[in-house]
Amino acid sequence: MPEAKPAKATSPTKAAKAAKPASPPKPARTASTSPTANFRVGIGGWTYAPWRGPFYPSDLTQSRELEYASRHLTSIEINGTFYGLQKPSSYEKWYQETPDDFVFSLKAPRYATNRKVLADASETIERFFASGVLLLKQKLGPINWQFATTKKFDPEDFEAFLKLLPASIEGQPLRHAVEVRNDSFKTPEFIALARQYQVAVVLAGDSDYPQIADLTAPFVYARIMGTTDKHAKGYTAKTLDVWVERARQLAAGTTPDDLETSGGPPPKIATRDVYLYVISGFKERNPAAAMALIERL
Repeated sequence: MPEAKPAKATSPTKAAKAAKPASPPKPARTASTSPTANFRVGIGGWTYAPWRGPFYPSDLTQSRELEYASRHLTSIEINGTFYGLQKPSSYEKWYQETPDDFVFSLKAPRYATNRKVLADASETIERFFASGVLLLKQKLGPINWQFATTKKFDPEDFEAFLKLLPASIEGQPLRHAVEVRNDSFKTPEFIALARQYQVAVVLAGDSDYPQIADLTAPFVYARIMGTTDKHAKGYTAKTLDVWVERARQLAAGTTPDDLETSGGPPPKIATRDVYLYVISGFKERNPAAAMALIERL
């Protein structure tokens, strides 16, 4: 989605009525290996001109793209929140336009993570959660705290940052994931910290970013970035099958042997929810790849 202008947090406005849903065939809403482990598969944002035609019907108005996307995918990672605060009315609108069992993940504000001293991010974090985020209600999924490639692991400062992340607000549980992009984080000490605070480490797939596949939280957050224009669904059928098998193993609490880890064995949890987003790569193919994964799961 395009960069949004920052907006001050204000009291919520009255929610608008949801538009009538588009009428193409619907995929399975969720897939699970057990009644308690769900897979959420989607893309980053929903506004991208090249998707009009390959993904969105040519006669679909832009104002109905989220409505359409949310009925073909089971989750979307919102990128605009990374660049600035959104209006409460926007969160209300997104909530109204999507199915009851749809889930959003949010990229946290860059102003919280792109700083020299992470321990000083308290005010930015509080402002973010006061901006209307909770208006997504049960559709609020994990918060992705993405760090720059230049940010190195400082154990003391990083733990101070993790302490700032609220486990819940107003009775609503929150899930946090950290997307670290520097090799200095590939250490058992970092994994131990993430497990201590039950924060997921974002699994980077098919990219040049460091891969850390350690299970550190009651859920898994993966971002795969290898789609190309050579395949109608972004990946070969074989590669799609590989990611499906990896997702199933991660949901079952097992780290696939072909993924890189940096710490010891994970704590035993019966099942983990898996959030998997097809990001970057050849972006035009990302919706097709996500839908192919949903179909396989």
